[in-house]
Amino acid sequence: MDPELPEPMAAALRSHLGQARAAVRAASSDAGRRAARDRVQLAKEGLGERSDPWWDMEVEQRLERAADRLKRLTESASHEF
Repeated sequence: MDPELPEPMAAALRSHLGQARAAVRAASSDAGRRAARDRVQLAKEGLGERSDPWWDMEVEQRLERAADRLKRLTESASHEF
């Protein structure tokens, strides 16, 4: 995990990651499983665990990536209900 992420942001991304992993396990269709896996990917990118390595990026870029992924996850969660 990217050590520069502010704890509230990192906690929110970890929460989305846990929810997405649970959704992968609970999915009853291929489409649902794919959507949940896409959310896992977004959370892991936000945390700096996938995509471009965080240590190869400037701090500002890393924080922008994390904020973007968190925004996308939050928006997708609001559309689920």
